[in-house]
Amino acid sequence: MNLVQLLSQNFAKYSSKPVIVFGENTWTYQDLEDQIRDYASLLNQIGIKKGDRIAIQMPKSVEFLFLHLAILSIGAISLPLNPDYRGSEIVYFLSDSSSNLFITTSDRLAQFQTEIQHLSNLQIILADQNSNPEYQPNILGSLLELVAQSPKEFVPTYSSGGNDIAMICYTSGTTGRSKGAMISHRNLIANMEALHEAWQWQDSDRLLHVLPLFHVHGLNVAVLGCLYAGATMIMVEKFEPRSAWRALEREQISIFMAVPTIYQRLISSWQDLESTPDLSKMRLFISGSAPLSDRQFDDFEKLTDFRILERYGMTETGMNASNPIDPKQRLPKSVGFPLKGVEILIVDSNGKSLRDGEVGEVWIRGENVFQGYWQMPDKTKESFVDGWFRSGDLGYVDPQGRLYLVSRAKELIITGGFNVYPKEIENILESHKSVKESAVIGIPDQDFGEKVVAAIAFHEGLQVPLEDLIGHCKVSLASYKCPKQVFEVSEIPRNAMGKIQKHLLKIGL
Repeated sequence: MNLVQLLSQNFAKYSSKPVIVFGENTWTYQDLEDQIRDYASLLNQIGIKKGDRIAIQMPKSVEFLFLHLAILSIGAISLPLNPDYRGSEIVYFLSDSSSNLFITTSDRLAQFQTEIQHLSNLQIILADQNSNPEYQPNILGSLLELVAQSPKEFVPTYSSGGNDIAMICYTSGTTGRSKGAMISHRNLIANMEALHEAWQWQDSDRLLHVLPLFHVHGLNVAVLGCLYAGATMIMVEKFEPRSAWRALEREQISIFMAVPTIYQRLISSWQDLESTPDLSKMRLFISGSAPLSDRQFDDFEKLTDFRILERYGMTETGMNASNPIDPKQRLPKSVGFPLKGVEILIVDSNGKSLRDGEVGEVWIRGENVFQGYWQMPDKTKESFVDGWFRSGDLGYVDPQGRLYLVSRAKELIITGGFNVYPKEIENILESHKSVKESAVIGIPDQDFGEKVVAAIAFHEGLQVPLEDLIGHCKVSLASYKCPKQVFEVSEIPRNAMGKIQKHLLKIGL
């Protein structure tokens, strides 16, 4: 079935119920359905067909959601793009995807208008009120004006579904050219249904949405989870920790999803709050998109009495595993058990299945797994073995079936013939009271092949000699695992979703 067609059942069931609260405005489920149809009517009017690619580079807004769901409803393919992408990146995404339509703001377009003029078949709609046609002739006008002028009798046909592509989501490209992961309607629905069961979504839930919409975490996990449950979403444009604490209480929030960077800012701001927030309506604090440190897990529980639920997902597969709904069964370091319909296998470098406790690459199989990389058949073929997707993550499972992640395969450090997993060392470094965050990498070494090096950022005013941190590691780790050098940095480089970008760190060192 088409994803939006499935969700439309809830649009009718909860027609008068608020679905989105953003600033001073509220939209009901009926409002949402009406807006999706109006936006779909515009797309149909300008000639968008099944399979056409529509790139969206917009600020966080309800219009983003209306447009994205409208694209899916008529069988086209949505390409959500980070608003911070620069000209060369945008040119690559638009060119690689052969996008038919690009929705962006006038100020962003002005930054790279000359660079995309060669894309003669690309139509452009401006997401703000500035519909000045001086930029280039294929600008159709302002999004809101065009929607207002579109025919109102249009009804989406839901012409795509199943294995038809719903989205192309580009990977971060930290190790080379970004790849466009083709995600089908079936992938999205399977993941949405599995998470609905795992997290026991209810129509009474109220979600505080602080994540960006261009990323699968904020869009496919948070938004779709809310819509499928018939719940209500309180959206904020930008995260600010003190405001978030107040909103959790004021809006009687029951579910909160964030990345570890956000949780760290919430922890750090706790002592500055005028009063302890009332979290009596809270049900779930969920973390993902980057590894949650042991210290963050423990500190948050000490402050709030809530144990964060960590889960494991990636662009190509959506969510793969989750810690249990029962807080007592959530453990630090573990990302939990495979979701319903998801299989996980740990293999060695030859693809041989490993025993419990043995570290190897995580392979994934299930209806959540994407259809391949857009126009990259060789990369797609490399990524699958007998139907299993090779995640590139290293981990192990315990006898109970819990999954633990230790590193990305490409981050594995081999020093003197020994395997070293950066996360293990990072956990030890961050257990030191002076260390705010850390990143461990391997750099070439004549004697050992690679040597372990750590970059650390101190808490303000708590600097200690760097040699002390090496000594701190030696208390808990075998000598070959301990950093041979420690460098201080002002901050660890991260992308928009809080993932450490170690390739930038290596350049800095």
